[in-house]
Amino acid sequence: MSWFESLILGLVQGLTEFLPVSSSAHLRLTAAFSGWKDPGAAFTAITQIGTEAAVLIYFRKDIGRIISAWTRSLFNKEMRGDHDAQMGWLVIVGSIPIGVLGVTLKDQIEGPFRDLRITATMLIVVGIVIGIADRLAARDETGGKHRAPKQRKTLENLGVRDGLIFGLCQACALIPGVSRSGATISGGLFMGYRREAAARYSFLLAIPAVLASGVFELKDAMESDHVSWGPTIFATVIAFVSGYAVIAWFMKFISNKSFMPFVWYRIALGIVIIALVATGSLSPHAAESSG
Repeated sequence: MSWFESLILGLVQGLTEFLPVSSSAHLRLTAAFSGWKDPGAAFTAITQIGTEAAVLIYFRKDIGRIISAWTRSLFNKEMRGDHDAQMGWLVIVGSIPIGVLGVTLKDQIEGPFRDLRITATMLIVVGIVIGIADRLAARDETGGKHRAPKQRKTLENLGVRDGLIFGLCQACALIPGVSRSGATISGGLFMGYRREAAARYSFLLAIPAVLASGVFELKDAMESDHVSWGPTIFATVIAFVSGYAVIAWFMKFISNKSFMPFVWYRIALGIVIIALVATGSLSPHAAESSG
């Protein structure tokens, strides 16, 4: 991997990780359209450590409170009813599905799931799902001619059941084209949560899963001779900087804006990929890594 490739791929990772458009799909497509080799699951996981570092810094106050309250609740029964302490447990519970499925489906994730036809299909299908969830949320928030606006749930209403559902939605993002934020936020919207609440829990929920994945892949990468460490670390730093900027923008955007621009973008991109593959202009295995 060249330094220029690492710059572009790092930017793509940072700019798309927190938007509901699928960073893994865009990394794969960037490589395919540029004639580069697929950066691979290991590169994706390692550069995601950079974007998660951005989450840790942006939400540092929330994370600090949650870790402090959760730790104290282990020794102080009175703290177990504290919302922050409960959030600590809910993040753990919500991380179980992706942890189990990530290990179970590792070979599929690094192999068949990277087929561009699957990526394109997921871009379209999940785009439609996000669009429906967005419309339902907008209807509740604005009400209508014969109905008053409906109060949506906040993270104070989050329980084990909803935490697991959020976690299952996050696990769907193991398939390129789904989008971690798109799946979890739309899942939250379907369950009646406010946009900001769904996004905040989505970002917090991603921390243990992404960091664990990154460390797991880092261990394998250190035993491999096929990793370009300089460019990969450079891409991780670029992903951190651009990812932090995107988080700050996205948290403001979702407070009063529709997800529909992302929906139309996903559908259009999916259709273009399917058309290119169908006409033979693009191989469904374009830029796939051999190692």
